[in-house]
Amino acid sequence: MLPKPLTEDICSLRANVERLAFSVIWEITEDARVISASFTKSVIKSRAALTYAEAQTRIDDERMQDELTCNLRAMNSIAKLLRKARMDRGALELASPEVKFEIDTETQDPLDVGMYQLRETNRMVEEMMLLANCTVAERCLQDFPANSLLRRHPVPPARQFEPLLQATGAVGVAIDVDTSKALAESLDRAVRPEDPYFNKLIRIMATRCMTQARYFGSGDVARPEYYHYGLAAPLYTHFTSPIRRYADVVVHRVLMAVLGLQPLPDGLRDRDFMHLVVDNLNVRHKNAQLAGRASVDLHTLIFFKDKQVVADARITRVKRNAIIVFVPKFGLEGSVMLPDEDDYLLDDDKQALTRRADGAVVYKIFDKCAVNIRVEEGFGRRKALVLEMTDRSLLEAGETVE
Repeated sequence: MLPKPLTEDICSLRANVERLAFSVIWEITEDARVISASFTKSVIKSRAALTYAEAQTRIDDERMQDELTCNLRAMNSIAKLLRKARMDRGALELASPEVKFEIDTETQDPLDVGMYQLRETNRMVEEMMLLANCTVAERCLQDFPANSLLRRHPVPPARQFEPLLQATGAVGVAIDVDTSKALAESLDRAVRPEDPYFNKLIRIMATRCMTQARYFGSGDVARPEYYHYGLAAPLYTHFTSPIRRYADVVVHRVLMAVLGLQPLPDGLRDRDFMHLVVDNLNVRHKNAQLAGRASVDLHTLIFFKDKQVVADARITRVKRNAIIVFVPKFGLEGSVMLPDEDDYLLDDDKQALTRRADGAVVYKIFDKCAVNIRVEEGFGRRKALVLEMTDRSLLEAGETVE
């Protein structure tokens, strides 16, 4: 990210303030089919600056009939049509345990942690950004077929789906991974009426089977390999976030050359140089993901360092000496070590542990359980999060995530 004064003020849209922008303007039909698209440098003067929650409140409150709210509802309707069209093409709706921390403004310590809540307004903005990215990719490739920066998502090899298929097979849920559309339809059907969180767990598991999306130069990859598997999009790039991704800055430069606003930079015509740029983008993107996960781990340790919490959990994998559980309330996953693994027998196909003494099933994948969460200091004074099985009756009222 650029420094805070740039990202939150100078380079961001603010209410009733004129801002220079790069815009994609579409002409669409009532059923959200794009008839034409144009691209232009623009001046935007936003009428309001709303959080996702504030915008959602306006959309949901039928008493609000002002022009701004009606426009939000119209945009939300368009976004739903765009989303349906993507899903019909085979786009995947995956899930990941995104965590949100409430931070003390003075100490910077986490006060609370929980799963990030997605609203319709999040999806509305997402659809507009996806459409912009796809439209820009098409336009850049049209004029610069060998010099465009694109983003692709390779089809995952069949072996990567094995953990998902083993887990769902153990509970009799059929998942078809032949195509992205077949997978999407299978995920939609993977529901348990008695456990609303089951479907999200399956989607989280499916996400972990995916290959990494990667930046590439259009002249370096055969056209069939441009495909973005997760979005079911033949062409895709990153255009919408130049204040936080250098890839978007490169795409802006290509699009400006397309429009004749400035010449295509010499570096974008140099294949060796572009190889270096693309490789660096992919490395930095991966490093940013790892840094984000490390930050979540650190803040989670700080949050739990002086407390013990009993929380609802779901079993996501059964091993011979441990149970892997996911804690929805805090978006964390960890191992619960068994006190004496010799007391149990592992049925790998059914992903279940049975008690050796009487053959009773003790732990099975996707079962609900309760865990005690605390922080322990280990070797070299290194602190680690420890999860232990406990009695579900210890869960406080309202603690369970359903």
